[in-house]
Amino acid sequence: MQKEIKTATEKIQELNEVGVVLSLHQKLHKSKLAIGKVTKNATNPHFKKAYADINALIDAVEPILLENGLLLIQPILGNNVCTQIIDIDSGAMIESCMELPSNLSPQQMGSAITYFRRYTLQSSLSLQAIDDDGNTAEQAPKQPAKEKLSAERFKAALEKIASGEYTVEQLKAKFNLTKEQEAQL
Repeated sequence: MQKEIKTATEKIQELNEVGVVLSLHQKLHKSKLAIGKVTKNATNPHFKKAYADINALIDAVEPILLENGLLLIQPILGNNVCTQIIDIDSGAMIESCMELPSNLSPQQMGSAITYFRRYTLQSSLSLQAIDDDGNTAEQAPKQPAKEKLSAERFKAALEKIASGEYTVEQLKAKFNLTKEQEAQL
């Protein structure tokens, strides 16, 4: 005789059907199963990457959270933008906060609040999202633009290469050479 193994989702469904009040974590689990992936509806113009803006996130998650007895609020507490998901039945809560920088203009502060609301909400629910604004943190620093080499300076560089004071590799690393200059090397 094979014993029936139930998934966490099936257990939650059974408890819910018989009127048992679910815990905050059970409600979050049930909500996350219903949320799935959030549709990316905006593009970051600097990095040309798609992402879900704050309105898309709220549209995707809030109705499901409410359906499961969870209240989503995003207050500013002191100098922190917070996302709180509160169990309406028990008052239990999960919270994710980010501290606002203090040296911003009102317009910059508004943008930071929106940005932090989006990231604390994504973090609280472990929503799938791309790192649209943080991609450069993982990339190697950009090399400074190479200088173009005038005909006179190129001639002087060739003389230094011939005398052994300078190498072709050093020249190519420092300067942006034309096709004609490359051909002369």
